Amino acid sequence: MRMNEVQFDDSRPVDGYGPGFFRVGGTVLQGAILLLPTGVTAWGGYGDVAALVAVAGQVDVLLMGTGAEIAYPPAELRRAVEAAGLGLEVMASPAACRTYNVLLAEGRRVGAAMLPV
Repeated sequence: MRMNEVQFDDSRPVDGYGPGFFRVGGTVLQGAILLLPTGVTAWGGYGDVAALVAVAGQVDVLLMGTGAEIAYPPAELRRAVEAAGLGLEVMASPAACRTYNVLLAEGRRVGAAMLPV
């Protein structure tokens, strides 16, 4: 079997998560976060549609972690993101963390908007 070391550039994998926090690249971050190829920032949740639309062109797919359980995001958020040309994949945050890490390891242009569990 051939093993290859993964290089993440400015993107960092999600190392863990828990009640109200995410650990990304060894750093604990409280609250909702936005993971992008340029790094990680705080995210204002469903009301912060502008931050999601602004990532158009930076990523091919945007994962949305909705917390402990899968939930539908507001229709206006989905419409705005899709109108910006982004594919939006909605799932529970634990699944979004795992999916993000896999796509990141494959070298894909992926972003994630995550609400904590």
